[in-house]
Amino acid sequence: MSEKQQVSSSYWLDTAPDGHHPALTEDLDVDVAVIGAGIAGLSTAWELTRAGRSVAVLEAGRVAAGVTGRTTAKVTALHSLVYDKLRRTRGPEGAQLYARSQSEALDHAAAIVEELGIDCEWETRSAYTYARDAGRVEELRAEARAAAEAGLPASFVTETGLPFPVAGAVRVTGQAQFHPRKYLLALAADLAGHGGRIYEDTTVLGMDEGEPCRLSTTTGATVRARDVVVATHYPIFDRALLFARLSPRRELVVAGTIPADQDPDGMFITPEEGTRSVRTAPLEGDRRLLVVTGEHFTPGTGDPRTSFERLTAWALDHFPDLEVTHRWATQDNDPTDTVPMVGPLHPGARHAYVATGFASWGMTGGIMAGRLLTAQITGEECAWSGLYDPRRVRPAVREAPSFLKTQAKVAGHFVGDRLRPSPPVESLPPGEGAVVRADGHRLAVYRDDDGALHAVSARCTHLGCLVSFNGAERAWECPCHGSRFDTDGKVIQGPATKPLEQRDI
Repeated sequence: MSEKQQVSSSYWLDTAPDGHHPALTEDLDVDVAVIGAGIAGLSTAWELTRAGRSVAVLEAGRVAAGVTGRTTAKVTALHSLVYDKLRRTRGPEGAQLYARSQSEALDHAAAIVEELGIDCEWETRSAYTYARDAGRVEELRAEARAAAEAGLPASFVTETGLPFPVAGAVRVTGQAQFHPRKYLLALAADLAGHGGRIYEDTTVLGMDEGEPCRLSTTTGATVRARDVVVATHYPIFDRALLFARLSPRRELVVAGTIPADQDPDGMFITPEEGTRSVRTAPLEGDRRLLVVTGEHFTPGTGDPRTSFERLTAWALDHFPDLEVTHRWATQDNDPTDTVPMVGPLHPGARHAYVATGFASWGMTGGIMAGRLLTAQITGEECAWSGLYDPRRVRPAVREAPSFLKTQAKVAGHFVGDRLRPSPPVESLPPGEGAVVRADGHRLAVYRDDDGALHAVSARCTHLGCLVSFNGAERAWECPCHGSRFDTDGKVIQGPATKPLEQRDI
């Protein structure tokens, strides 16, 4: 990858104020502790504070700087090709509940933007799921019918604003897009103004589900709370065994400016070509920001540098006036039975809750989760509690092949990665890393730009799979459950909470 193609920070992170919250240094008692300050965590905390609960948000890094800070930020109930599948697997009522819950989340976000006067570049747009292959037209027609029957303003069309012809598309009008970090920083400020507390650089290490629940942290402080919400994208606690029902997926993003008159006027996604997602955002003057995503892969596999080149070439081919300014990557978790998991953390949970498995649609999903969890914690009824319940069994059994495929892939990495030949350390060029064998152990070794070697254990601290090096982002990644670490072993992304152990080389 050339210097111009190196990964940069997210546009959303670069163009929003850099707020700061202290780390938790003293023991704390609250009604509810929320772990994670992305859109699911902050939405939940905001709703609970408005409901009169005392709330503390515990974030390992910075507010809205994880997955939420790297999203494409489409606020839509059209989630690629989901409604025809839901109609078949959950029945018409399940599809209707899904559509209603996601649509109400969109409307709720719009109301919050207006109530708080948030300057987050909110724009109303139509959303499209398109295909260029004529062989998928019937699939799109079926999706349009299912989405319309579920209650969305959906229709099948053959023309879009994209700069190339399509065989067909599902269009849903009245959807939205926004600047996710500006929205969440405003939500965090309002949360704090109403008595909520936010702590950054505070990693939660353990949870005792007593009465009250007790959370231990890396800062040494203990949080006692009647209820706990785990909103860390991928759950950091394994007692619910949700890791067996989630498949991590990494996806690349290319962004840059185009002339405003080349705006395709909509939000677009296709399952073809390794997935391609297109949207724009407002800029000053006569240009708009173009955001293109795609090239998904399991963390720790493939060659992201080649994938970045392929995605960039696609964007420039279709938008030749694009001036690329940003490249980054994001991560999502796909549930084996299609629907996110929001509700009690495990069958025996009385005061522990989780929100996970949003499968690329975390904007409406996270807002929906905040409202659903608040209803459950405050004892209110919610029509779609059963749809999203993490304890559900029948849908998981019905889609057992997806579950078994996920577990087979994990087992393959756990065993197969240990059989890979290891390159000699001397062959590592600057900026590269590899897993090598030394004295009977597997070490993750990185050579920095000055030629110095950095070695850590190659065993992921989550469940022991071997990590692999991502050269585009210079990070160690676990292909089993998606944990990510920097070149010195520090946790970038969970479910791991402990760093890779330092080793001598």
